[in-house]
Amino acid sequence: MSTREDEPAAELRPPAPNSGGLVSLTRIRSGGIRLIRSRKSRIWLVLAIAGPGVVAANAGNDAAGIATYASAGSQFVYRTLFFMVLVTIALVLVQEMAVRLGTHTGKGLAALIREEFTLRMTAIALGCVLLANTGLVVSEFAGIGAAFELLGVSRYIIIPIAAVAIWALVLFGSYRYAERIFLILSLAFLAYPIAAVLGHPDWGQVGLNLVVPHFEFSKSYLLLGVALIGTTVSPYMQLYAAAGVVDKGADAADYPRARIDAISGAVFACIVSITIIIATAAAIGGASPLTSAAEAALALKPVAGPAAEVLFALGLIGASALAGAVVPLSSAYAISEAVGVERSVSRRFTEARLFLGLFTVQVIIGAALALTRINLITLLIGTQVLQGIVTPVILIYILILTNRRSLLGRAANGPVFRIAAGICVVAISAMSLLLLGTTVLGFFGVA
Repeated sequence: MSTREDEPAAELRPPAPNSGGLVSLTRIRSGGIRLIRSRKSRIWLVLAIAGPGVVAANAGNDAAGIATYASAGSQFVYRTLFFMVLVTIALVLVQEMAVRLGTHTGKGLAALIREEFTLRMTAIALGCVLLANTGLVVSEFAGIGAAFELLGVSRYIIIPIAAVAIWALVLFGSYRYAERIFLILSLAFLAYPIAAVLGHPDWGQVGLNLVVPHFEFSKSYLLLGVALIGTTVSPYMQLYAAAGVVDKGADAADYPRARIDAISGAVFACIVSITIIIATAAAIGGASPLTSAAEAALALKPVAGPAAEVLFALGLIGASALAGAVVPLSSAYAISEAVGVERSVSRRFTEARLFLGLFTVQVIIGAALALTRINLITLLIGTQVLQGIVTPVILIYILILTNRRSLLGRAANGPVFRIAAGICVVAISAMSLLLLGTTVLGFFGVA
């Protein structure tokens, strides 16, 4: 390459890590040539990273999430609304910390846990994630089966088909497109805010319960409270959010956009969750815990009338299919990161055997167990309780990692954020331990 005498030769450097190759050569006045992302490439990257936070948060409004929120409205009317406001704040803080770790380190949570803690601590964290996620994958396929049964299709037919479809979408490289389709289908649950208005709830009570605590000191309320934490601040959501921004090549320069994506996704998902509680409370509140998907669909009658079950089924199909892919992917990301092998949905099976193999095994187990006869609502809420018990383990790791200046430098938690996040983690941990304690004591007839 020739240059003018007064212009030094250009020094070509490789793309920066995690840049995804989105770079271009630009000549600067000093005569050198530097590598920077082109404006067009930057736009595409912005569009690419605008997703992991939204996908992770909205995957929480899956079959188990809908069952838990609807059961809260059915069983306790509006008395869990203030609790949900607190959970929303916790989700915003946790999701933001997850994407901050991903963008500033270029590594997922499992990889960071492996590097910053002992092997034993890493094994404990991954064991908790796998235990909780396995139950959750089962619930997602059970949700798909329940949704199609509302449409008159046997679950014994549709669950195997859904499992093969989700597996093929991820393995053959079209998952990113399918992800958008699942999100569009899950938009059916936007009918809940409308149903919350058309259901004519007692808005005075709604407002009062949103700003004033109305806790009940009973085991059933505690059980549902932990389930609400489990379905809203699920460990897989943080694992997926951090791994998602890394997989898409985002770095520290992209953090502001990833942060907006994470926070907006969390707030949007929780607004939908709160309106599910309000709509269900207005429709059948105070009756009893839910027992079927058909009962959960009753809250949509003010919007869809006789077609309420169809609308509910469509939303449940999209949400469950989305989570049916996200949950096993989060487990596969975690294990692969901890082991240090290739992990990306854009890789072929021969390039990422462990990552895609783990995904495949979880899908098979989830679909197989979902075909067994078990009460759907009991299964869904039970998995969220398990998630709620496991959640503090992952949150403690996230909090410690984001507090470390040796890892994040100036991007580490500041004093105010550290206190707020610490309070959230302690409160969630206390509730989980309290539930676990009362459950154990109950076995001995003490509680």
